[in-house]
Amino acid sequence: MAIYKEFKTISQLFQIITKDFGKGNDRPVLKTKIGDQWKEIGYEQLYRETENFAFGLAALGVKRNDKVAIIAENRPEWVYTDMAILGLGGVDVPLYPISTSETIEFCINNSEAVGIVVSNKFQLNKVMKVRNECKTLRFIVVMNNEEKGNDKNVFSISDVQAKGIEFGKEHPDYFRESCSLTQENELCTIIYTSGTTGIPKGVMLTHKNICSNIKAAHEIFDIGADDIFLSFLPLCHIFERMAGYYTAFSCGGMIVYAESIEKISGNMEEIHPTIITAVPRLFERMYSKIKRNVESQPEKKQKIFNWAIETGKEFQLAKKSGQPMPIFLSLKQRLADKLVFHKLREKTGGKLRFFISGGAALARELGLFFEAAGILVIEGYGLTESSPVIVANRPNDYKFGTVGKPMPGVEIKIAKDGEILAYGPNIMQGYYKNKKETDETIKDGWLYTGDIGVFDAEGFLIITDRKKHLFKTSGGKYIAPTPIENMFLASKYIDQFVLIGDRRMFVSALIVPDYEALKEYADANRIQYKSIDELVEMKQIYELLDKELDVFQKKLSNFERVRKFAILDKPFTIESGEMTPSLKIKRKVVEERYKDLIEDMYKGLEA
Repeated sequence: MAIYKEFKTISQLFQIITKDFGKGNDRPVLKTKIGDQWKEIGYEQLYRETENFAFGLAALGVKRNDKVAIIAENRPEWVYTDMAILGLGGVDVPLYPISTSETIEFCINNSEAVGIVVSNKFQLNKVMKVRNECKTLRFIVVMNNEEKGNDKNVFSISDVQAKGIEFGKEHPDYFRESCSLTQENELCTIIYTSGTTGIPKGVMLTHKNICSNIKAAHEIFDIGADDIFLSFLPLCHIFERMAGYYTAFSCGGMIVYAESIEKISGNMEEIHPTIITAVPRLFERMYSKIKRNVESQPEKKQKIFNWAIETGKEFQLAKKSGQPMPIFLSLKQRLADKLVFHKLREKTGGKLRFFISGGAALARELGLFFEAAGILVIEGYGLTESSPVIVANRPNDYKFGTVGKPMPGVEIKIAKDGEILAYGPNIMQGYYKNKKETDETIKDGWLYTGDIGVFDAEGFLIITDRKKHLFKTSGGKYIAPTPIENMFLASKYIDQFVLIGDRRMFVSALIVPDYEALKEYADANRIQYKSIDELVEMKQIYELLDKELDVFQKKLSNFERVRKFAILDKPFTIESGEMTPSLKIKRKVVEERYKDLIEDMYKGLEA
């Protein structure tokens, strides 16, 4: 769908949309839950809150090209802050709410931020811990008004907006004029990539970089003012910021902030969203929950469910064939929908048009499963360095197991060693104050993604793995771990899975089981246990998972098959440092942390 009106900067987009969609009504643009009630924010309020905050920041001395950091959960104030900073011609530096004090200190100093806006006392305390080490930091703003404390140069958002109201009396056109001064090639944001190794790198994205990706998204997705987006991925991540925020905003859609990932299921039923941006982890959880629920039902209901899924898959295959739909299959599909599928769709709110999945690879089996039920998952691929999307499936042109076709305006080519290279208006300017890394990542305008891939005969891109994740067994066989790991994640008993085997004689694995599924299995089989620690060490559980692996790895080559594995009693988490904020497992960290366990699997078995 074409964009609503032409824009070249995020600031210009803000002015256009708030003015045009705010005319004559105060229809909701944002929605958030406070206590037990959903609060709606209209375009007029959004503009007023943002402008007053921008005036207040100007009163605090923020000027063009100044950097201001943001560390907050998804909420309306994130939008006020973002649009205020950009409207002043500033550059925002979004940080993950799980960031440590050390990371915050590094990012503030590296970006030379003059201020930081935090959500609450918890985030404030982390900043205060390193405040004296941040030489450029002049002020801190706290979104929760009552949690600012009494420290010098720490203000509540209301304090700043009050300063802004006074500033606005003397300079009423300051914000609007400042927005119009921003040029498309000016820096918009510096986003620090967490990465799986090394210190964070500040990705420099201009207004043009991000706006080109928004416009490309509109060319391939039919998104409009009637759409409702449910937002739960962190706004500091470019995927949610571009797709679930700027793209939604640019067509007049409504953005609703989920209470948390734990409550997203209930929020879907309350909000009835039409589009949700998500990561594969959500679909893995949904699938596991559905399977567990089905297996707790009587055998007759289980058979009906399995019949319905197979019918749904057959129906979708026939629909794509271009041949007339067999009448008998249509009748079977209607019955399957009545008995099973409509209940599953109701769990997503009943009005969902599609999910957009990114951040990591989606298992093909999951895509097929949800498609059978009439729940479409559209997968794309990109990096922070590409603002972020470079290829994507389309709602009317998709193939599971691939990440789609190039975005409009983006060129993709495969290097001789298989690495995916990208070129286009969305490619970053480089890493902030890091020429060495920039020169290694961008060559002659081409972004070297670090991912290995191949195009299939129909032009769909298939990601094989991260270049640095490929490993070679001691027998000289190269293995791409990600596709194999994703295959095992389809098991209801497996929650997380890490393949081991670099320079080893054979492949092994670390398995984080689905503890709820294990408990149900143990109870059903009268296995006595006192704790999860005790349960995962039981012989019956090892045998259960051993059988699961045998079922799933039949299609693998001998050298790819998992011969030994260890079961872990706690999951990999962001807080433990084993996962990035975008939920990717840090392999090196995991391998180092569990090196003794890994060595035990190979003891006496390797030359």
